[in-house]
Amino acid sequence: MSEVVSYEVRGSIGLIQIKNPPVNALSVNKGVLQGLLDAIKSGDHDPQVNAFLLIGGGKNFSGGADISEFGKPKVPGMATLADLLAYMDTVTKPIVAALSGPTMGGGFELSLTCHYRLASQETIVALPEVKLGILPGAGGTQRLPRIIGAEKALELITSGAFIPAQDAKSLGIVDEVIDGNLLEDSIKWIKRALRCGLPVARVSERSVKTAIDAKDFITKATGVAEKKWRGYPAPLRIVECIDAAINKSFKEGIQIERKNIEELILTDESRSLRHLFFAERQANKVVGISKETPIAKIQTVSVIGAGTMGTGIAMNFLNVGIPVTIVDTNDEILQKGIDTINKNYLSTVAKGRLSAEDHDRRVGLLTGSTQLSAVSQSDLVVEAVFEEMAVKKMIFRELDSVAKPSAILATNTSTLDVNEIASVTRRPEQIIGLHFFSPANVMRLLEVVRAEKTSPEVVATSMSLAKKIKKIPVCVGVCDGFVGNRMIHTYLREAEYLIEEGALPEQVDHAIESFGFAMGPFRMCDLAGLDIGWAIRKRKKSEGLVIKRYVSIPDHLCERGWFGQKTGGGYYTYESGSRAPIVNPEVNAIVEAASEEKGITRRSIEAHEIVDRLMFALINEGANIIAEGVAQRASDIDVIYAAGYGFPRYRGGPMFYAQTVGLLHVVEGIERYSKQAYGDHWQVSPFLAQLVQKNQTFG
Repeated sequence: MSEVVSYEVRGSIGLIQIKNPPVNALSVNKGVLQGLLDAIKSGDHDPQVNAFLLIGGGKNFSGGADISEFGKPKVPGMATLADLLAYMDTVTKPIVAALSGPTMGGGFELSLTCHYRLASQETIVALPEVKLGILPGAGGTQRLPRIIGAEKALELITSGAFIPAQDAKSLGIVDEVIDGNLLEDSIKWIKRALRCGLPVARVSERSVKTAIDAKDFITKATGVAEKKWRGYPAPLRIVECIDAAINKSFKEGIQIERKNIEELILTDESRSLRHLFFAERQANKVVGISKETPIAKIQTVSVIGAGTMGTGIAMNFLNVGIPVTIVDTNDEILQKGIDTINKNYLSTVAKGRLSAEDHDRRVGLLTGSTQLSAVSQSDLVVEAVFEEMAVKKMIFRELDSVAKPSAILATNTSTLDVNEIASVTRRPEQIIGLHFFSPANVMRLLEVVRAEKTSPEVVATSMSLAKKIKKIPVCVGVCDGFVGNRMIHTYLREAEYLIEEGALPEQVDHAIESFGFAMGPFRMCDLAGLDIGWAIRKRKKSEGLVIKRYVSIPDHLCERGWFGQKTGGGYYTYESGSRAPIVNPEVNAIVEAASEEKGITRRSIEAHEIVDRLMFALINEGANIIAEGVAQRASDIDVIYAAGYGFPRYRGGPMFYAQTVGLLHVVEGIERYSKQAYGDHWQVSPFLAQLVQKNQTFG
């Protein structure tokens, strides 16, 4: 039929194969959909053909629509997915889909339009469009409820959950799971079914079932969507479409679905989410690294330090079957660390998310030692001790002597100079920063810190390994705090200025959480521990560093032993066993006294100013980071903040948000705040100013 779709008749079966590698995307522009439509029409009019088998060439059926075509006009004369599915619903011969591999989005919707679905054991189906700020736009909201019921369909569509083949069969999505050769066994299945009489079972002709009263179900679903998905418009639109599936005709439901997706795709939220989708993939492209760059095999790992970070880091490797040796010179801390790992896995078993066999397998891969020589055969050694340069240098000198020559030596430092650490070894090309975020076994972000002499092979290996352990890696350069923590420093500094000038911690947190952050700056500080920043400030003071505008408020809290959640109080108080913040009038009194001590006249600060100043602080510093080459691109910063710092994904990250509101708006805002009382710290990034002058964006 075409280069991307093949059609042949085998006996009485019209065999259609999608051949658009790597994921068999249903591209309009490449003619995939037109090829499928032509093939079905050909067989529909061929008296020799009694049934169709639709299958994907290669490893999967179809990964869905081509996302790069979203929002673009269709090529004249080329069929769309809507055209194809509308015709398939008129075909009078049974169409059987043979699913394999990841069958996503439009690919899954294509299969739902078929009359029967077979699947290989490796098949995974999903409608993940909600993660892009849209909804299934090819009948998914209308057909899936007709197959599995409204409640389950709503759950799967609003979560974008992946459904393995056997689960899909249990739900009634798949008619049979095939163990053998998918193509040949599917043909045999069709032949057997034809002998018994294989009816044309159109999903569109079924009714939708609900376990409870339909009106009550929709009312409850609307309330849940409003509460759970605040800031995300798609889930509420999905509820509207499911309501249509229950209460209106299939044709009306399709029209409502189409109207909703056409509106959603134009929203800022969808643009932001699609930006992050592409940004995460773009972050994998590192300057100086190509497909030809060698990648070392990492078969064994050692972690130095059995504290909170060390144990979390170790779990990432154990989870994917890589043996880990965890080293700590303190016997008691070592045993506590091993026990913590075991308890974490046992907790996961108790929740039903890990089998007892998997628990035993992972724990069995873990070895503890108090001797640094235990790392001698490891392919990768990750240092995860506390943030003191002298300690880290001492460890790396020793590692240089005991680790095998080919070993990659990584530091988990969050702020220190990786170049300086590398300088004490005879193998600076083998040294890299792997900045995991706490808790390391949960947080998906990994800053891969490329030092001046780090080899391309070590960078490529680290990026590849990060994906293996299910992290989102972003390659960054060396500076104080790298990308994420350097920017968060300016953000937290601005938050402190705000409370010094008139806001209270709870007002700042409420404003930024209403903007969409997972938690405000002061709740975040309480979670991380105020003593960490206190130790850094004391160290810098001892080194003679003078800070022009020093905010003493966090010091006053630390002097009282209020280090955050772990001590039951910080900027807020916390009841035993609870992480819910309670406003502490004594903290507010400390804040107000600090203002008075400096002679600052406190004023009322509106939420919009709080959000502006915190966002502009991030954006301005982000622009400096790009100009210095510490970040490869603006979108890398967005990935870091969405994946590691709780920035609302539906706003796309700080740099994308800047482009959404306009770079001129940001520059004018910074200049305006610089003229306010106590605003002399504001200076527009020269790079940001240059972009505005040239009417350019971050790109």
